[in-house]
Amino acid sequence: MATHKERAAVEGDTTPGDKPQATTTTTGDTPAVTLDDVLAARKLLADVVRPTPLAWSRPLSEQLGGEVWFKCENVQRAGSFKIRGAYVRIHNLPPHERARGVVAASAGNHAQGVALAATLHGIESTVFMPEGAPLPKVAATESYGARVRFAGTTVDEALIAARAFAQQTGAALIHPFDHPDVIAGQGTVALEILEQCPQVKTVVAATGGGGLLAGLATTLRAMRPDVRVVGVQAAAAAAYPGSLLAGSPTPIASMTTMADGIAVGCPGQLPFGIIRGLGTEIVTVSEELISQALLLLLERNKLVVEPAGAVGVAALLEAAQETASGQLGSGEPRFEPPVVAVLSGGNVDPLLLLRLIRHGLAAAGRFLSLRLRLTDRPGALAQLLAELAAVDANVVDVEHGRTSAGLGIAEVEVAVTLETRGPDHADAVVARLSAAGYAPTVQ
Repeated sequence: MATHKERAAVEGDTTPGDKPQATTTTTGDTPAVTLDDVLAARKLLADVVRPTPLAWSRPLSEQLGGEVWFKCENVQRAGSFKIRGAYVRIHNLPPHERARGVVAASAGNHAQGVALAATLHGIESTVFMPEGAPLPKVAATESYGARVRFAGTTVDEALIAARAFAQQTGAALIHPFDHPDVIAGQGTVALEILEQCPQVKTVVAATGGGGLLAGLATTLRAMRPDVRVVGVQAAAAAAYPGSLLAGSPTPIASMTTMADGIAVGCPGQLPFGIIRGLGTEIVTVSEELISQALLLLLERNKLVVEPAGAVGVAALLEAAQETASGQLGSGEPRFEPPVVAVLSGGNVDPLLLLRLIRHGLAAAGRFLSLRLRLTDRPGALAQLLAELAAVDANVVDVEHGRTSAGLGIAEVEVAVTLETRGPDHADAVVARLSAAGYAPTVQ
């Protein structure tokens, strides 16, 4: 399924042919991040984070015509890359600020990163989470030592509460993305990518407020300016495309996405300045593609990834689908391989994962829901099921009703959900039933 796409790039002052430089990008009077900052962060994190592995994707490599790798930050400590930036930020606090503790706002990953980093430093932490945050993320945050409070229904609303708490108590606010130390910490992911895949040409990563993307872009522009960096947002929660077009961080009116980890209503001022200044691209992906990406990761790579962590894979999956359908023609590929997609987190609620798997199967054409009418006589349902068995369709669920006002007196309506092998098999099922005179309607 084709997705809505936005390319909102603003050209920076350097080109791929320039020599690597540890240049500084600024936003107004705010100091930004340099390669030296990222290198210092890596030294600081040497005994804190684990270098995460690269996992090769055979299906996407075959479909895109070149190597595709996954950078598995979903297996990082606390389940995401967030520990990197949180630890650097807390470590760099003056002693008198550390003594008052820290406060943060997060839907889950930054919460766990801050909680763990604070505990490693021996200080107190309070985390504000949106109402309805996944229970496993709440429990994990508490297990790392944080006190969890709930405020609002979005990360932005929780952040307002966290700021107020900081003003009332003197606790240091550990922003999830809008601080140089946080961005420098996230940039260490790029250093590992360059060591593990030195031939990389494209890096694709999830983008919410922009801290990870800004860190990747800063590091790669300084060390490998020929590497293309692409940020990916869920189309239903994409604040960056409009902000880049407007030239400044611009809030979006509403967000509805399964990718709660990147559901941020407005870009951070500092990461926005870096991303815009370096000409970093932003694309968006649909909910259907995100669920298909999760299913691909689970089935083919045996990787448990949360929706936000899978959006980069969703963008590659869309490119693969467009290549297969001939939409891209014979020109250059949308993502030049070797490609590394950052799997930014693996903290997913098991109940949500069950729903996502079903959604992914449906989006991939492997669940088929049909509605049709039968004559109300003994054996009619058995005959229908025999037709389905003959075409190897596995019945998941059947509903049998006689009370619809539109039914004839001798008719019943049947809604049946089937498991199929994919779109071609689903088409064969519909064709078989149509040939047998059932006139099925696909739901």
